[in-house]
Amino acid sequence: MEFADKTFVVTGAAGNLGRAVARHFAERGARLALLDHDQARLLQAYGPDHANRACLQVDLTDQASVDQAIAAAAAKFGRIDGLIAIAGGFRMGEQVHELSDKTWSFLMDINAGTLLRTVHAVVPRLISGGGGKIVTVGARAALAGAAEMGAYTAAKAAVIRLTEAMSAELKGRNINVNGVLPSIIDTPENRQAMPAADPAKWVAPADLAAVIGFLASDAGRALHGAIVPVSGLS
Repeated sequence: MEFADKTFVVTGAAGNLGRAVARHFAERGARLALLDHDQARLLQAYGPDHANRACLQVDLTDQASVDQAIAAAAAKFGRIDGLIAIAGGFRMGEQVHELSDKTWSFLMDINAGTLLRTVHAVVPRLISGGGGKIVTVGARAALAGAAEMGAYTAAKAAVIRLTEAMSAELKGRNINVNGVLPSIIDTPENRQAMPAADPAKWVAPADLAAVIGFLASDAGRALHGAIVPVSGLS
């Protein structure tokens, strides 16, 4: 079991992808600190905590809340070996010349800001522990601007650049930092929002979780700063 005796922090753990990632890692022996802002959804998804799992409510827009959650995870499990940074958000519909400060601030903070706060808390623990893995979740849409999606694509592009910068900074410390760029993920919410689309062309959460698992495993130890498109058939 490639993740036996390893502890991973997963942000956005109550969401569709978070649950798929948690399942993939748990099946391979990982201990999991599952972070989300919605405690009720965490409990609904995972039930009570046990020796290899902790569900932690956190406000990723607040550094003190993040620090407290990561400290709680480290206290329970003894160490942190990796971070899967899934938390993020999406909005569209405003043209750039009409873009509100509220939308811009929200999307930059919920995507790039939450990543920054989490790595502020996690990376020093990875360094002191001798290394680890970080996998971020961007979006294929971030590879180019798109009409009425300027703030979202900019925010996810920031995630990509931060991932690459962290890789350059941390690879000499035995920390692999890589990212994935999914296209549309096959979720109930996306099926409802796009009823005329063919979800068979989208990315199944379990398939995306498998790619994330590879990047976080010893099999991915030679990869630093890789930004992996995961596009299904789209």
